[in-house]
Amino acid sequence: MNESFPRFDTGRSRSLPAWRAGLAALMVALPLAGFAPLAHADRADKDKPLNVEADNMTYDDLKQVNIFTGHVVATKGTIVIKADRVEVTQDPQGYQYATGTSSGGNLSYFRQKREGLDEYIEGTAIRIDYDGKQDLTTLTTNATVKRLQGLSTVMDQVHGSVITYDGQSDFYTAKAGKDVAGPGNPTGRVRAMLAPRNGGAVPLNGGPATLAPSSSIPGAPNQ
Repeated sequence: MNESFPRFDTGRSRSLPAWRAGLAALMVALPLAGFAPLAHADRADKDKPLNVEADNMTYDDLKQVNIFTGHVVATKGTIVIKADRVEVTQDPQGYQYATGTSSGGNLSYFRQKREGLDEYIEGTAIRIDYDGKQDLTTLTTNATVKRLQGLSTVMDQVHGSVITYDGQSDFYTAKAGKDVAGPGNPTGRVRAMLAPRNGGAVPLNGGPATLAPSSSIPGAPNQ
């Protein structure tokens, strides 16, 4: 059986000394993270119909796009997208695409179940683009992505300017940006929390290590 774990790519170049330091940190982190069986987003989602609830809907025949506004909730199998505005298109092959955007302090929301596991990928950002053909989700501006056990326990979490989640390969990329800059992070660097894959890694000396998600990163918005 192939085995893998989610990977995070910050997209930032580093000097040789920083690269060596990063490699040393990675060598420490890998034994804690461990390995988990390869799993993907729910494969049946792409064959499910797209259901949308909203306050208003318009159809642009010229652009062949449905535009939903006002407390929009779109579902497609295990996929859930919530936003102030959602645009939906479909290509000639039948693949569907959705773009959710929010404003006024709200964040758009995304969730998808992982196939064969009681785990979910959950994310928030100003803009969320879902590509049904590639099973690719891109979260842009003030983006946060979490891996949840059940619907409540945070196992992994990453925060950055732009985050992509490839549901076919369970592969993450994250990029830094000024929109996530703040006290203690003036350049807006990517930040991540990775829980041990075995659920209870024990260091070489001392008691078991305990990891908890940062309380400074907000959760999913209410829609």
